[in-house]
Amino acid sequence: MTGAAAAAGLPAAERIDARGQVALPGLINCHTHSPMTLLRGLAEDVPIEEWFDDHVWVVESRLTDRDVELGARLACAEMIRAGVTCFADHYFAMDAVASAVAESGLRAQLGQAYFSSQGPEGRERSLDFALRHRGAAGGRITTALAPHAPYTVDEADLAATARLAHEHGLPVHLHAAENRDQTEASLARHGRTPVEVLERTGLLGTDLLLAHGTGILERDLPALARASGRVSVASSPRGYLRFAWPATTPVRALRDLGIPVGLATDGAASNGSLDVWESMALLALVQKQAEGDPRWLTSRQALHHATVQSARAVGLGDEIGGIAPGRRADIVLVDLSGPHTAPVHDLAATLVHSARSADVRTTIVNGRVLMRDRSLLTVDVPSVAAELRERLPALTDRSRGGRVQTYGKDGGRGRDGA
Repeated sequence: MTGAAAAAGLPAAERIDARGQVALPGLINCHTHSPMTLLRGLAEDVPIEEWFDDHVWVVESRLTDRDVELGARLACAEMIRAGVTCFADHYFAMDAVASAVAESGLRAQLGQAYFSSQGPEGRERSLDFALRHRGAAGGRITTALAPHAPYTVDEADLAATARLAHEHGLPVHLHAAENRDQTEASLARHGRTPVEVLERTGLLGTDLLLAHGTGILERDLPALARASGRVSVASSPRGYLRFAWPATTPVRALRDLGIPVGLATDGAASNGSLDVWESMALLALVQKQAEGDPRWLTSRQALHHATVQSARAVGLGDEIGGIAPGRRADIVLVDLSGPHTAPVHDLAATLVHSARSADVRTTIVNGRVLMRDRSLLTVDVPSVAAELRERLPALTDRSRGGRVQTYGKDGGRGRDGA
């Protein structure tokens, strides 16, 4: 902060002694579901369809706005402590999430998710939320339209979303081609891949953040090439390993098309944590294995994905993702004095493969210190955790039945309860 103030010819408002630490642009979590901290560890070691149908969508059917807000507050605290300064969130009851973001001091792109099974009201609520909260929290909140996915949102709704995005100047954030099974199911049902469905419905012509994309096929690349400059992809490698998906996000092919790939954790229920440092290391390692090439993806490239490319993915490439005059002061200070980070022969390699989220000492967003020397300043974690302990038994009571949606092995859609 002192250096930036001096460069601008301004007196320093505050001085931080960061000797022995590294200043980095804040990390960006390009795709998560922050309230799903409530479901962390709820469903382990099961296939994706069972994870959704028998566990996650059952509990989600009884979440209240207060539950969502508490889960989001917990997530904000976890991300601040891990050096994440901005995240893209895709969930329900997003007014409650916006409240948590405003209180925490973080930066976020927020989208109210919807399914076609909710009728036109779901899409309308997504638009209403995006318009009401755009520019909120002193500009720290941006918004997006958030259809869930091509397997839960029909083509008419996807096309309507594309029209609304153009009409109101809003980006779109959704899941698509999450895995190969979904792509195969889409081909069997429609004769088109999920990416081809997005092109057919006009969504590839919007500013689109596509989550996961491990089911992207070679036949999808021409459509994505035509959308270059508008579409970005968020990759969450830990979840793909957890569900034993046979492929990962094709980062190299997307790079060749000029498509940014941002780093993400997905929700804590599927990832176990909101640790983008771990995602960064796994991205590098999994890409090496997938390509059979130890020279790809390098530590410097991994850092680029976690900062510059992630900033582009959430539509803030001109504001965050780097430390430079004119950029927002979203900065983290990382302590490399521990035995696990010594000696430092290659700074990028040390940061990606040796440093941990617990090495972040200070987190700053928009020039405001949110964590100082590992002490959180904006979220009261003990009070949040205490209230959650009281509320969890009712949430996890399986005897009440209901679910918000069905997944099914064929990626089908429908509604049972809610």
